[in-house]
Amino acid sequence: MIKHHYQQLIQLFEQCFFDELNTRLVAGTDEPYYQPAQCAGESHQIVFAHGFYASALHEIAHWCIAGEARRQLFDYGYWYEPDGRNAEQQAEFEQVERKPQALEWLFSICAGVPFQVSVDNLGGIEVDRGAFTKAVQEQLTHYIIDGLPPRAEKFARVLADYYQQPWPATTITKWNIT
Repeated sequence: MIKHHYQQLIQLFEQCFFDELNTRLVAGTDEPYYQPAQCAGESHQIVFAHGFYASALHEIAHWCIAGEARRQLFDYGYWYEPDGRNAEQQAEFEQVERKPQALEWLFSICAGVPFQVSVDNLGGIEVDRGAFTKAVQEQLTHYIIDGLPPRAEKFARVLADYYQQPWPATTITKWNIT
C-alpha cells in the first residue's frame, strides 16, 4: 500500500500540467492561495496550507474549475469572507464551494483517502453540515454522470492510477467520507 504524502501530489500535478500550463503545486505555510506568474520565466503557483494533503487536493480542485481569465488573477479574483460569516455570507460560500469540494471529494476517492466537507465557518452561525454534504454529493454525482472539467478528469485519473483505485462508477452510493 502506498503511503500518502503531499510530495506525491506535487510530482503528479507537475507531470500532468507543468509543461502545458506552466503551473506548479507548492506547499505553503498559512492560508492557501493561487498566484499567477508575475513575469516571463516564472510559473503560476497553487499554494496549499501547511503541507496538508487535503488542502492540496482542495486547491487543485479550485484550479481545475478556474477558466483562463480567472487563472490570470490572484486567487482567481474570488472574494473570501473569513470565519464568522452570517447566514447570507455562508449560503454564498456554500454555493461557490459546492463545485470545488465535489472535485476534492473525487480526488479523495481516486487517492483512496477520506473526505470531509469544509463549511469553514467555525466562529459564525450554526451550519447544516449534512445539507452541505448532500449538495456537494449531488454535484459530484452530476460531474460523474455528465462529465468532469477536463483538467479535473485528467488529474483524477492520474490519482486513481497512481494509488491503484478504481474509477468511481455512476452507481456509487457510498463514497469515502468522514
